[in-house]
Amino acid sequence: MNLSWVTVTVKDLDESIRFYTDVVGLTVESRRPAGPGMELAFLGDGETKLELVCNQAVSEFSIGASISLGFEVASLDQTMAALKEQGIALHSGPFQPAPHIKFCFITDPNGLKIQLLEHM
Repeated sequence: MNLSWVTVTVKDLDESIRFYTDVVGLTVESRRPAGPGMELAFLGDGETKLELVCNQAVSEFSIGASISLGFEVASLDQTMAALKEQGIALHSGPFQPAPHIKFCFITDPNGLKIQLLEHM
């Protein structure tokens, strides 16, 4: 069994696509209507995708505080500098729990925690 995608319900699909392309660096694989008042997009180049779903009929939704999506970066220091230039605040960190890994958290436009990590 392979993990095909992770689905995140979003408030504003355009804003979320901008975040995941401009900040995280994902590419849009596809974007399409998914029914009345619904649109979805798949992002990512690898086998596992991030599916963003915007459903205008859903006015309230909750993202669990214990859930995060992790993305590996080449340099956490350079990534944090770029985030600062873009006006994106850190949620928490940076942390270095072991000599070979360093990470921090930010949040996406919907409040989902995003872990950015560097393997050293």
